[in-house]
Amino acid sequence: MSWAVEEWKEGLSTRVLQKIQELESQVDKLKKERQQRQFQLESLEAALQKQKQKVENEKNEGATLKRENQSLMELCDSLEKAKQKISHDLQVKESQVNFQSGQLNSSKKQIERLEQELKR
Repeated sequence: MSWAVEEWKEGLSTRVLQKIQELESQVDKLKKERQQRQFQLESLEAALQKQKQKVENEKNEGATLKRENQSLMELCDSLEKAKQKISHDLQVKESQVNFQSGQLNSSKKQIERLEQELKR
């Protein structure tokens, strides 16, 4: 097949053949350069896709962390409210205990007085 490709060159002068050879050499060189650039382009596109995927993954992770943070903040608020309620309940119960303790002391004193009166 290559002989058929070369057939058209028959009868051309040496100078013209030399110029054709230079042009063919340039074409081969440009083809190789084009292949290298195509390979570089494909490599860069693959790297870009990898970076895009990484950015997307980090965005998703950021969104997940944001939701988790929001959930934890809500949990903290809920726990703080529960703590305040328990603290209030404790104060109420301490107040009741103090009141009942006072009543108990008062009743003990009254019992002591009554016992004293009974002894008389």
